[in-house]
Amino acid sequence: MAAHTRKKVTISIIIPFLVFIIFFSIMIWQKYRSSYEMPATPPEQGANGHQAVTLFFAVDGTRLAREARVLDHCDDDDACLKNVLAALLNGPVGAFEQTMPEGTAVYAASIDGDQATIEFNSAFSDAMLSGSSAEMLAVYAVVNTVAVNFPKIQRVKLNIGGNTGTILRHLDLSEPLQPDYSLEQPPPPEPETPPPGSGVNN
Repeated sequence: MAAHTRKKVTISIIIPFLVFIIFFSIMIWQKYRSSYEMPATPPEQGANGHQAVTLFFAVDGTRLAREARVLDHCDDDDACLKNVLAALLNGPVGAFEQTMPEGTAVYAASIDGDQATIEFNSAFSDAMLSGSSAEMLAVYAVVNTVAVNFPKIQRVKLNIGGNTGTILRHLDLSEPLQPDYSLEQPPPPEPETPPPGSGVNN
């Protein structure tokens, strides 16, 4: 077989193979990206009855971040709210960190007008890590998750162990809370300290 003919045969084999590899790579990338991207809209029931939601988890123990999730079908707002909270309690599937104290459970959850009311067991406060950051991340992971997925909800009331006036070490939960999306922002960088002898006045 002439060298020219062999070259044509080789090219005719390589080109379809490369096209297949590129197509397969694109499909894998799209599947990976869709599993981590935040849904463009709050929860909607798809044709297959699944529900796309956004959950809030911690990053580096200092701020909140969003993780997309697909949940099973739910029949009404209260059932959907319980589904979302159950997913939040189950924790992240990616590299984020859980914000809920160990042993936390939801006793009841309901929506009335623009307010959601959630009843946690006492583990939510008893097992809470010390420090204001842990409290802020745990509380607003719940509040922000509920508000993002249910746009009509403007306030979230958290009751702990049957107590409607719970006050944590640093946060007062006696009144309904509004979402705080500023907790998604990374902390500002610390100012650089000039090295000794640099001549910069303190």
